[in-house]
Amino acid sequence: QVQLVESGGGLVQAGGSLRLSCVVSGRTSSDYVMGWFRQAPGKEREFLAAIIGSGGSTYYADSVKGRFTISRDNAKNTVYLQLDNLKPEDTAVYSCAAAARPLRLPMPSAYDYWGQGTQVTVSS
Repeated sequence: QVQLVESGGGLVQAGGSLRLSCVVSGRTSSDYVMGWFRQAPGKEREFLAAIIGSGGSTYYADSVKGRFTISRDNAKNTVYLQLDNLKPEDTAVYSCAAAARPLRLPMPSAYDYWGQGTQVTVSS
C-alpha cells in the first residue's frame, strides 16, 4: 500500500515562498509519476506540476510555470513543490498524488494514490 504524506503548508504573505514536501512510503517514489494539485473552496481540483521517472522530467500547468518548481529526492523518497512569489489566489489545499503510468497527467483520474493535503494560505 502506497501512502503519501504532505507537509510544509502554512500562512505566508503575498510575494513569499513555501516549500511543500510529499513523503512516499510503501513503494519507491521513482516508480511513479508524482504530481501536485490544489483545490480552493468551491473550485475544482487544479493540476499544478508533475515529475516523471527517476530522471525527473517535469511538466507544469501554464498558470504556475515560472513560479512553482517540482523536484524529487529519490534517496529520501520525497517529492517537493517550491512555491515562489505567492499570491492570495494561490490559497488552497495542496495535495500530492502518484500515478503508475505517465498518461493524462493533468487529470486527477490518472493518479492512483493521494495524500491528505496541506493548507496554504496567502495573505494580501
